[in-house]
Amino acid sequence: MVRVLPAHLRRDVRGHRDPGGSRVMSAAVRTATETDLRAVAEQGAEQLGPDATAEQVLAWAAETFGDRLIVASNMQDAVLVDLAAKARPGVEILFLETGYHFAETIGTRDAVEQVYDVRMVNAQAAQSVAEQDAAEGKDLWSRDPNRCCALRKVAPLQDTLAKYDAWVTGVRRVEAPTRANTPLVTYDEKFGLVKINPIAAWSDEEMEQYIADHGILVNPLVGAGYPSIGCAPCTAKPLPGADPRSGRWAGTSKIECGLHT
Repeated sequence: MVRVLPAHLRRDVRGHRDPGGSRVMSAAVRTATETDLRAVAEQGAEQLGPDATAEQVLAWAAETFGDRLIVASNMQDAVLVDLAAKARPGVEILFLETGYHFAETIGTRDAVEQVYDVRMVNAQAAQSVAEQDAAEGKDLWSRDPNRCCALRKVAPLQDTLAKYDAWVTGVRRVEAPTRANTPLVTYDEKFGLVKINPIAAWSDEEMEQYIADHGILVNPLVGAGYPSIGCAPCTAKPLPGADPRSGRWAGTSKIECGLHT
């Protein structure tokens, strides 16, 4: 039997909505110890095994972590959102609002919040784009993309995850060599909580089939030739036959934003 976190460690940390409808996060912080979370991750991985389905992984995650669980989505599609909402209606969805997204990505986020039984959590950097330009110089993304990602993605993600015991990602092994060994469940050394990757083993064909079978929302940019979508200034259409992620940070050696490495 997989160890389930005690009830007092799974208390509700959902925020409330201000009069304008925006999500306001509570001041809750992580209460489970590193030892607890490492043990739960190890036991979960052992219990589920390497061949567990996405549905089985998410059912375990929902039962184990309750409201201490958050699901990250870049809004390329809503496959993971759909799976997570079925496992735990009302689950919180984490979106990194970098200030540089395509309008289509913001539109997909807004549609996801309306269509699926989820609660959207928009994590933002400490500085607006204008404030960052003033402090770091204009267009930091073009001069030092690693620092830009650190400020606008990694730091706000770290701040948000500090309120949770586990996060769910849509990382898949076929996406990049750096992701080839992605486990279904692990302890995230970088952010200090359990990391769950329920669709890690899915192929592109399995993703497309799930989208077709379940009528899943998809970012319109995918149909316009963008198979991997990030911030607008750093995302281009890959050349025909090229690696799908080659359009990310094109012209540089950068292949990851730092969230999963």
